[in-house]
Amino acid sequence: MTTNDAAVSTKVRTLRDHGQVKKYFHDVEGYNGRLDSMQAGFLHVKLAHLAQWNEQRREHAARYNQLLRGDESIACPYEPSWSRAVYHLYVIRTADRDGMIQHLQEAGIGTGIHYPVPLHLQKAYASLGHSAAEFPVAAQVASEILSLPMFPQLTAAQQLRVVEQVARFTSGALQKRGVAAEVAGISAEQTA
Repeated sequence: MTTNDAAVSTKVRTLRDHGQVKKYFHDVEGYNGRLDSMQAGFLHVKLAHLAQWNEQRREHAARYNQLLRGDESIACPYEPSWSRAVYHLYVIRTADRDGMIQHLQEAGIGTGIHYPVPLHLQKAYASLGHSAAEFPVAAQVASEILSLPMFPQLTAAQQLRVVEQVARFTSGALQKRGVAAEVAGISAEQTA
């Protein structure tokens, strides 16, 4: 679409991107219509790799789960037995999310907060009249979620570095359990 009307341009851009005026802040209900011809070409090539990449993400998630288990200050993603997640994101929950973000950032580790505003509090749904108190679990979870690095080419060494920094921040069960020894064992497995 082309236009010389700034208001029309803003409205169309908002509608095509889930109604977002900025990332994760939805003023209206929108669509996911961001695929142009160039992106379609890239995706056509990448589609042949999707099954392998999904399997690699599952392996990375299993490794994160193994390394992070036992630290009660971290809640790992839950995967029901009847499903098979592809782990586009690996989202943990922690009470001091902002502190952990800062610690990981200072260590050179990027993180993300995907969906920081619960759906019922988005401007797009303000007409429904919901308050934060109506869905306290959603409000709490939104303040605790943190996406750790996750992509198909993530190496075991990179994951171990992330987990070591998480352990340094939490000073919890991961260190007491001897995550360094476990890290060494997993490193050896990955390089063998």
